[in-house]
Amino acid sequence: MAYEQIIYEARDRIATITLNRPEALNAWTPVMMEEILDAMNRADNDDSVRVVIFTGAGRAYCAGADLSSGFRKPDDLMGQPVFRDTAGQVTLRMFHMKKPVIGAVNGNAVGVGITMTLTMDIRIASEAAQKIGFVFNRRGVVPEGCSTFFLPRIIGIGKASELILTGRLFDAWEGAEMGLFSQVVPADELLPRARKIALEIADNTSAVSTALARQLLWKMLCETEPMNTHILESKCFGYMLASDDAKEGVASFKEKRPPRFSMKPSSDMPDFYPWWDEPPFEG
Repeated sequence: MAYEQIIYEARDRIATITLNRPEALNAWTPVMMEEILDAMNRADNDDSVRVVIFTGAGRAYCAGADLSSGFRKPDDLMGQPVFRDTAGQVTLRMFHMKKPVIGAVNGNAVGVGITMTLTMDIRIASEAAQKIGFVFNRRGVVPEGCSTFFLPRIIGIGKASELILTGRLFDAWEGAEMGLFSQVVPADELLPRARKIALEIADNTSAVSTALARQLLWKMLCETEPMNTHILESKCFGYMLASDDAKEGVASFKEKRPPRFSMKPSSDMPDFYPWWDEPPFEG
């Protein structure tokens, strides 16, 4: 697929997906959604890619939906028989990724610009991100992108309710205080910091262990009984305990050298993966 509204670059085992409509502050369109879905599939299916970074071109991360022609009616949206919001299609695909996802929020992120980040594993923000907000009620619509599911799990129901019900704007520092971002850094340090975190994962961890751990973290958000988590963790732990990567992990520790893990997410996942029901849509 040729991309018009994003840039996809893969090097050093890191795929970087850049929202690329800088003249429109990277405003969101259905085309951008389709391209992001394709890029995530591409990264997830490429064993040479260990981590995915999202960022934006220019001075904004994403200013929200492109409203230049107003909101589009549901029956106008890509011929879908049942309307599904475009941000939710991206966050749900991201939710099922085998590869860790890092959000490098380089500037303002409003509406879909922030909801699309909620299923990223690590979010860091530039000091230039001065306007962030879940502004849907102020536009006469409601939250999307599965944000009413994920945001309370990230920052708590009380704070999530305040942000969504008021639709107010806040900056990166306040976002960090509430736990939405793990770090706030100067603008020129944002991508180097994101890549440093990505290389920490790529250089030191098993790709299969990381894929399983990522999905345990996300899928266990919905569990209400710790015994269910214990049983599933035990299945994953037992599978990896007998694996080549576990042998290599122990050997590299004993020999005081970097690990050389060989297992691949494309071919070496356990037969019980995925253990959840696949979503009823492609991607």
